[in-house]
Amino acid sequence: MRAPLGDFDDATPAPDCLGLLTAPVADAVRAWSNDVPADQILYVDTDPEIADTAAFVEHYGAGLLDASANCVVVAGKRGGESTLAGCLVLSRTRVDVNGAVRKQLGARKASFAPMDTAVGETGMEYGGITPIGLPAGWPLLVDAAVTGVPWVLVGSGRRRGKLIVPGKAFAGLPGAVVIEGLGV
Repeated sequence: MRAPLGDFDDATPAPDCLGLLTAPVADAVRAWSNDVPADQILYVDTDPEIADTAAFVEHYGAGLLDASANCVVVAGKRGGESTLAGCLVLSRTRVDVNGAVRKQLGARKASFAPMDTAVGETGMEYGGITPIGLPAGWPLLVDAAVTGVPWVLVGSGRRRGKLIVPGKAFAGLPGAVVIEGLGV
């Protein structure tokens, strides 16, 4: 199957290649409940050595920059309690951690979670964290701009491989809250 964006050799519906995904991502695809059918989540194989956005876009197609999104893990702190959340923004923007995230989480302070926390809590590889399969109960803050993109390239849970997902699907993920201006 041909990918709807980028210069990829092949695209495979995620339900047909669960073995290539991390356990939390594969479990989320198996249990998929969304207005967008699971077979519209496409997996494309990519070189893990060029997983970072700039190198990736140069290799797989310049048009991907406008269709790529990054998922990062943030920690909001209030009193002695910490709340972890996923944040999804277009790659050409950055997460408004001290404004939109802090406000949405009701936190006094918010920051990017340490790498070992992000990896340990999600069960995904650093550089491949995806909003699909985040831990149950976590808020998923989604920039409204992401939901307006027809096809969005995101991590697959591993540094090797990416998922191509209709943008509107992210609004229907567990814990999703769509926020205007999350990405600045």
